[in-house]
Amino acid sequence: MTSANPFFIAEVSSNHGRDLERSLALIDAAAAAGCDAVKFQLFKIDELFAPEILERSEEHRRRRQWELPVEFLPALATRSHERGIEFGCTPFYLRAVTELEPHVDFYKVASYELLWDELLAACAATGKPVILSTGMATLDEITHGVEVVRTNGGDPAVLHCTSAYPTPYDQANLAAIETIREATGARIGWSDHTADPAVILRAIHRWGAEVIEIHIDLDGSGEEFAPGHCWLPDQIGSLISLVRRGLETDGSGVKEPVPAEASDRLWRTDPTDGLRPFKQVRDEFEPGS
Repeated sequence: MTSANPFFIAEVSSNHGRDLERSLALIDAAAAAGCDAVKFQLFKIDELFAPEILERSEEHRRRRQWELPVEFLPALATRSHERGIEFGCTPFYLRAVTELEPHVDFYKVASYELLWDELLAACAATGKPVILSTGMATLDEITHGVEVVRTNGGDPAVLHCTSAYPTPYDQANLAAIETIREATGARIGWSDHTADPAVILRAIHRWGAEVIEIHIDLDGSGEEFAPGHCWLPDQIGSLISLVRRGLETDGSGVKEPVPAEASDRLWRTDPTDGLRPFKQVRDEFEPGS
């Protein structure tokens, strides 16, 4: 099983640093690497974590510095479309769905929000494509989420993932891609946290992942680069080039000589005496010809 041509999404996450120029540069880098889309996240820490957590945790309060300014959205969408790629975003609070609607080509619901029916329903009701991520989820939770989206007019793509940052390659559990496909009938992909090309290639060529999401950082200075689950632009470019080139190797499936080997056909062993080349070549052979 293999995917005909995977759709690659570059996940910026919090590597934008609340800097519009850096955000635009990330879009440029994603497009130059060959990605089909770029995705940001729209959250407000005060609407993401419960008050009692924020009261006790300075670490969580500091994440306010990771928030994407809403006023960036028009510029981000415009730059994405100028570069010929789609612009998506993950809403983490209900109002974000409305704030994003004029700008995004698709919504992506994060694994942590998969159980929030109201958010899933709001995304689906816009009529825009919805992608669901499934880290930590059971199959029952996934099928429920898919049903919520479908009930509200959507037909989601579903990404298998492991919500560990980074994910050990031997815990990717890529076979779950087929399990989810059979249970939902949805378009299935892989949201990567391994930063391992072997995992990506296996997800595509063995398990038929149709959508691949990978975290991108511009230069290694982003907020989420240090743990090890992000890719740099040149790494993404090399990966996508490898995947695309591999897709060109399938050919027609007809077993017949290809142009590159045609000149050697008469140099095979002649079946009458077991010697090379065919007898018809021997009489006319001249060294160097």
